Amino acid sequence: MRIPIFQVDAFTSRVFGGNPAAVCPLPRWLPDAKLQAIAAENNLSETAFFVRKGAAYELRWFTPVLEIDLCGHATLASAHVLFSHLGYKKDEIVFQSRKSGELRTSKKRGWLYLDFPAREPAPVEAPPELIKGLGRVPIEVDKGRDYLALFEMEADVAAISPDFAELSRLDCIGIIATAPGDSSDFVSRFFAPRAGVPEDPVTGSAHTILIPFWGKRLGKTRMKAFQISARRGELRCEWRGERVLIGGCAVTFMKGTIEI
Repeated sequence: MRIPIFQVDAFTSRVFGGNPAAVCPLPRWLPDAKLQAIAAENNLSETAFFVRKGAAYELRWFTPVLEIDLCGHATLASAHVLFSHLGYKKDEIVFQSRKSGELRTSKKRGWLYLDFPAREPAPVEAPPELIKGLGRVPIEVDKGRDYLALFEMEADVAAISPDFAELSRLDCIGIIATAPGDSSDFVSRFFAPRAGVPEDPVTGSAHTILIPFWGKRLGKTRMKAFQISARRGELRCEWRGERVLIGGCAVTFMKGTIEI
C-alpha cells in the first residue's frame, strides 16, 4: 500500500522553524496499530491522518507513543496540505475529531486560523514534581488538560532546563510554562514527556488554555504570542468565550510516499 506523506513546518513562514508535523491523507482508516507504527517511524511530535467524509474530513493525531485528543500544529499542517497540495478550493475546512468535536480551519491573507474549543484552567496547588521538573517555583499554577505554570518574565521561561523524569511523573498530557512577553502579550514553552515529546516546539492545543488564561489576566480578546522553543513559533490569538482562534502560517518541507 502506498500512502502520500507531507512534512510541514507549522506556525512559521520559513522552513526549519515552527513545529514539524507529518500529514498522511488516507482513502480509508487503517488499523490503529498501523497508524501508531507510522507515527513512531516518523518520530515527530505528531503525525496527522485524515479521511474525507462527505464535505468534511475525519482527523486523528498520533505522537510516537500514543493517540492524543487535540493537536493544533498538525491540524494547521493538515489544512495547509489540503489548501496547497490537494486542490481544496473553499476558504474553510471542517475537520471532525473523535474527542474534541468539530474543528474548523480558515485561511485569510496567507494565515491559517484554527477554531478550537477554549479550555479554561483552574488554580491548583503546585505538585512537588512540577517544581522539581521545572527547576524553579512558579508564581501561580493552574490546571486544565495540562498544567500551566506562570512565571514573572520571559527570561524565566527561557531559562528553564527541564528534568523530564520528574515531569513525566505528573498526571497530565503536558506542562506549559508561560510569562508576559518582551515583544508579545505572552510567551510559552510546552513539555510532554509522558506523550513521547520532551519539548514540543510550538503547541496549538496549549493555546486553548493559554488564550483564556491570558485574556482574563490582560483584559484582552486579541493577543500576539510566541512559543520560545529553539525553533520558535508565532501565533495570533483571539478569545471568543467558549472558542478560541489560533492563527499561524505553514510551509512545506517535504513530500513523499510511504510504502507498507
